[in-house]
Amino acid sequence: MPKYSIIFLLRSDLKNSKGESPIALILSVANQKKKLGTGITLRPEFWDKENKCAIYISTKKAKEQFPHLDPDLLLYADEIKEINSQLQRIQLAIENIIKLFEFNNIPYSSESVLNEYRSKKKSLVKREDTSNFVFDYIDQYIAENAPSRMKGSMSVYKALKMHLQSFQEARKRKITFSEMDYDFFQAFQNFLFEHVTSKGRTLNNITIAKQLSTLKTFLGYAKRSGINVNSGYKDFVIKRQKLEVIALSEEEFLKVYRFDLSNNPRLDRVRDVFCFSCMVGYRYSDLAQLKRYHIKDGMIYLTTKKTKKPLETPINKIAEEILQKYQEDERPIPVISNQKYNRYLTELFKLIGLNEEIEIIRFRGSERITKLVPKWELLTAHSGRKSFASMLLEKGVQPQIIMELGGWTDFKSFQRYIKINKNTMRNALLNAWR
Repeated sequence: MPKYSIIFLLRSDLKNSKGESPIALILSVANQKKKLGTGITLRPEFWDKENKCAIYISTKKAKEQFPHLDPDLLLYADEIKEINSQLQRIQLAIENIIKLFEFNNIPYSSESVLNEYRSKKKSLVKREDTSNFVFDYIDQYIAENAPSRMKGSMSVYKALKMHLQSFQEARKRKITFSEMDYDFFQAFQNFLFEHVTSKGRTLNNITIAKQLSTLKTFLGYAKRSGINVNSGYKDFVIKRQKLEVIALSEEEFLKVYRFDLSNNPRLDRVRDVFCFSCMVGYRYSDLAQLKRYHIKDGMIYLTTKKTKKPLETPINKIAEEILQKYQEDERPIPVISNQKYNRYLTELFKLIGLNEEIEIIRFRGSERITKLVPKWELLTAHSGRKSFASMLLEKGVQPQIIMELGGWTDFKSFQRYIKINKNTMRNALLNAWR
């Protein structure tokens, strides 16, 4: 069988009115090269020539390296991730065609492979006229991405499909990709404000913003797949509400770590896993995948499950004490199922007495909803990662170092994880003018 190679190239010879160039796929079979348009366009600032992929640029980096670049043209990290995922899917589709040719002993060339790819893609686009095309396409997106994405990350697409179906029933008109413009988003948002789910609940503004953001990401995927998508959706600006950061202070952490649980081995193990998370900053999914071979010479070498980012994490004294406690076990720490873990954490924090009342503010449309909730009720598995970042920040560790340790790629996403207590802010201000 002939040797083949697949690379992506940003075409510098072509540009649209936004300064974007098309990304082409170059397939070489037995030294015969053919070019395929991916349907994806990108500004050169967001393209990594060496690694042949799209790269995220933070606002700070853009100001330093590309002062000419309009901030409104910057892409979110999720958008960059989706572009690279789409390129990978195109490459995988072509590789599967080649494997099929080889399996059936059919001679092939770069031209015949790309013709087969175009034929499959064309048959997909023709289905847009069917009444359920949008919803069928969401199902296809979920099926294609489920193997490579976290299980929970795909549930939001299932929810989006249900909300869109309810919207279609309410307005009694078929939803199509070509009509999803600014006005569609406005109407869909208004519908979600009033919509009552099958569980008898109404959605708050945070959930609605997540649904609209997910729809935008999905439309970008559909457009790059050759679907006729109305580009007007890009003009719709999603208003996001800042969430409260629920994290432990150092005092609260030490209270949890030192609490006597000698008579409750179940909660003792749960406490150890949570405290270990506070010391290394890992998500639950990374705690669950941790094996002994990841640990070497006082360090943990682990590639995160969600972002595929390799981390090198120093093991401090408290983390080492926890690891020593379970040195005879097969696994480094006693991780249980996520559902049980969160349920037992609530029980643990209530027992310890983390009773500080937290004001939770939500909006449903323009209606402001406020309630006081004890802290033990709000802490979850993810609070370990937030506590990790917040406590290090309180100790004066530079944000850039914390971001590197925890695998955060941009400051905007990092901000959602940190809580600076009042004493830290007061001392910082007083010390600055001392």
